[in-house]
Amino acid sequence: MQLSELGGSEGLEHNATLNRESLVALGAFGALTAGAVFIGARSTREAIQQGWYKRLKKPPFQPPRQVFAPVWTALYGLIAVSGWRIWGSPAGERRSRALGLWFMQLGLNAAWSHLFFRKRQLKAAAVENWALLGSIAAYTAAASRVDRKAPWLMAPYLGWVSFANVLSTDIARRNA
Repeated sequence: MQLSELGGSEGLEHNATLNRESLVALGAFGALTAGAVFIGARSTREAIQQGWYKRLKKPPFQPPRQVFAPVWTALYGLIAVSGWRIWGSPAGERRSRALGLWFMQLGLNAAWSHLFFRKRQLKAAAVENWALLGSIAAYTAAASRVDRKAPWLMAPYLGWVSFANVLSTDIARRNA
């Protein structure tokens, strides 16, 4: 498989060494993203198994539980590829800033699940969701200055987290 088939940064597919390096980096971005998934899933699983989440008052626009896993799986894949594309761009201040924001949004993503499901701090999770949304928007803007495709990979995530923000805020309000 060629790097260009994976949406890799232009020019990297012509150098076999960089190609291997780039695929290792893609694996690293995937592993980092999987780490955030693991943290979130662990917290979520406990809350669901204990029945706590089921007992919460939720708004009528709450999607069915079965929707979340496939949506998040696709979003996490896009997040990893977006970060990898930025990594594959020429080094410099803009790339460094974008990568820093990529790490920030990933950390905030994992923190939300911990606050909401494990700590059961609904209001704090709703506030944290605003920070997550801001970090995604900031990363997307910074990524647009580095790579043409990376910010578009974040668009579905930005949309879903915007919806999740409304949902989280409403659940916090209903269960205050």
